[in-house]
Amino acid sequence: MWQEGIGCLLLLAAAKQTGLLAALVAAIMEVADPTLPGLNPPNPAVVMRLLLTLLFLPVAGLARTWDLRSYTGTMLALVTNRERAYSQRYAERFLARWAHAGTVDRLTEVVAKWTWELWQTAHPSSDQPSAPAFFYVDGHRKAVYSDVLVPRGPVGKLGGKILGCRELVVLHDAQGHPLLVTTHRGDYHLTIGLPEMLHRYEQAVGQTMMQRVVVDREGMAAEFLAQLTLEGRQVITLLKADQYEGEQSFEQVGAWQPWRTNRHGQVICEVAAARFTLKRPGNALPPLEVEVAASP
Repeated sequence: MWQEGIGCLLLLAAAKQTGLLAALVAAIMEVADPTLPGLNPPNPAVVMRLLLTLLFLPVAGLARTWDLRSYTGTMLALVTNRERAYSQRYAERFLARWAHAGTVDRLTEVVAKWTWELWQTAHPSSDQPSAPAFFYVDGHRKAVYSDVLVPRGPVGKLGGKILGCRELVVLHDAQGHPLLVTTHRGDYHLTIGLPEMLHRYEQAVGQTMMQRVVVDREGMAAEFLAQLTLEGRQVITLLKADQYEGEQSFEQVGAWQPWRTNRHGQVICEVAAARFTLKRPGNALPPLEVEVAASP
């Protein structure tokens, strides 16, 4: 546990150094509700201390605000520059009223701008065009502890019962840097979350379209790919195993080229450029043809 605390202290230093905490405090103050604890009148210093408490509970070995009920340590007090740490009731009241104040979208926008400025060190100029960067979008399901089960949550099947879960949609750049993470219901599908994520991030940072997007096999859906293609995007994904049976399932298969070799230099896998047809729902819509790299 103490190793996690040390890691959180490093994150705390990085958050302060890169201006994230100051940006979050400014965003909360923009929509500050006077009924929030410590905000009557608005007090940025109190907001900063409460944010530090909520974001860096693991510094003191705590996992959630409920753990503050029995917390008697001094680490959180040192982190927040107080004599004592905030109580569980005070912190949760701030968090609840903060949520009701409508700060979620504003804070999401702030985090998006912060990650873009943090990782995007060089922007292509208009007189020196460069190829669009690749962006990676993935979905991740996290089990949650709740008395109310999320409908159709696929995580944690025990004895026929499906436990509640949350779906995370994660956006990375070509170097693997995390750009944005959004949380949704457990039955939220990536084909819905990916377009919303791209549009939200593009709008937040004021940048041009993210043209090249990489997504896992959940993205192999005809309508999903057709819509992104109409927007001018290029999508790289994987075929599902039940969508093809062999080489006969592909069209216009090109020459096979070596792809992977073993330690002795022998080719163990080959690929070939080909085309694959995806059927679209309804008889009125023509099938969607996609380019693929086929492998035996």
